[in-house]
Amino acid sequence: QVQLVESGGGLVQAGGSLRLSCAASGRTTFSTYAMAWFRQAPGKERDFVARIIWSGGSTYYTDSMKGRFTISRDNAKNMVYLQMNNLKPEDTAVYYCAAGLFTKATITENGYDYWGQGTQVTVSS
Repeated sequence: QVQLVESGGGLVQAGGSLRLSCAASGRTTFSTYAMAWFRQAPGKERDFVARIIWSGGSTYYTDSMKGRFTISRDNAKNMVYLQMNNLKPEDTAVYYCAAGLFTKATITENGYDYWGQGTQVTVSS
C-alpha cells in the first residue's frame, strides 16, 4: 500500500511562490510509478497539473502551467515536489499528489491508484 502525504500549502500573494512536497512511502521502489499533481478549485472538478515518471524523470505539464510550475522528484528521499512561481488568484485550489503505474497513469484521475489528502493553496490578489 502506498501512502502519500502533501505539505507546503498556504496563503500567498499574487506573484509569489510556493513549493509543495509529497512524501511517498509504502514501497521499496517507485521506479515503475508515475507521480502527479492535480488540483481542485471550489465548485470545480479536479484537474491535472503535472506528471513525472519516477524512473528517468520525464515530465509533462498542462499547457497553462508550463513556465510557471515545475515538478521534480528526489529518489533518495522518495519525495515529489511542485515548485509554483508567479502564482495567480486562479491557482487557488486544493492540490493533490497522486501515484500510479506509469503505463496507465497519464493526465486523467482514473490512471492513479493512490492519492494524498491534499494541501490548500490560496493566492490573494
